Amino acid sequence: MAVLDRVRTNQATATPAQPKGKAGRTATVGLLFALAATVVWSGSFIGARALADTVPPVQHAYWRWIIALTAAAPFAARHAWRERHIILRHWRFVLLASLLGIAVYNTLVYQAGISTSAGNMGMIMAASPVVMTVYEKLGGARLGARRVAGMLIACVGVLLLVSKGRLALDFAPGDLWMLAAALSFASYSALLRRRPAELGALAFLFTSFAVGAVLLTPVFLTSLAVQGGFTPTPGTVAPLLYAGVFSSAIAFFTWNKAIALIGAGRAGLVYYLQPVFVALLSYLILGEPTGPMQVLCMVLILGGVVLGSVSRKALSG
Repeated sequence: MAVLDRVRTNQATATPAQPKGKAGRTATVGLLFALAATVVWSGSFIGARALADTVPPVQHAYWRWIIALTAAAPFAARHAWRERHIILRHWRFVLLASLLGIAVYNTLVYQAGISTSAGNMGMIMAASPVVMTVYEKLGGARLGARRVAGMLIACVGVLLLVSKGRLALDFAPGDLWMLAAALSFASYSALLRRRPAELGALAFLFTSFAVGAVLLTPVFLTSLAVQGGFTPTPGTVAPLLYAGVFSSAIAFFTWNKAIALIGAGRAGLVYYLQPVFVALLSYLILGEPTGPMQVLCMVLILGGVVLGSVSRKALSG
């Protein structure tokens, strides 16, 4: 209860009321940031499938964050050093965020891909925005009927898309790993709303990458000893570079900015678009067909996102 009281206090006092015009622009920018992160993360699913048989999950996650650290260092390292005293003051927040969003989430996703289908992974990941919204509700936020309706419509579209219209659940061991990943990502996104205002976005991002890599190091070394390494080839290095530079350094920055501007619940609605983008990219890159069912699901997901994200004033014209 004490934690919930602090969340309610933070939400009530963290940001002053904004003029309507400025609030509208802030919401638009936040939605665009969330959309950019979602598009980039969608591409990483194709890269993950490419590495499923060649790179062990823990090693995939570890090298992803090493590459992300290298890519972010020229822009963010000096900010982290300048704010080192602030980081140390809030070390518990930084450690928990790094554990949930960096060390745990992606490792669980890569582990899940070994023993479950991509369809089930997408279906279970669709629970993540729902959990984000539940966190906001527990923190005292008022969701509103439109937002709840949009969330439900988008969720139905996602479920229909990844289950090919059957809405059937057949859990494999990987499904349980994916459920844990969805909970981890939702918890990370909800936690971002409590990022101390004095801790800059670049400093936090770079530090969380570094802490996450450190947390993964013992498991990475164990994987090397037990499973062996992998052979660097263009087919393994290119997906790792995409994951480290785009899906990590760029996408996490834009997602964190989206959370700061519009909250985890509303950003989570945009996250429902990920299966749509995965389907489109799979069609364009892998040649996988898109039929009437996929088109219907895309309409449901897009409609739900618009309904839950656009202001009432915008809808009424």
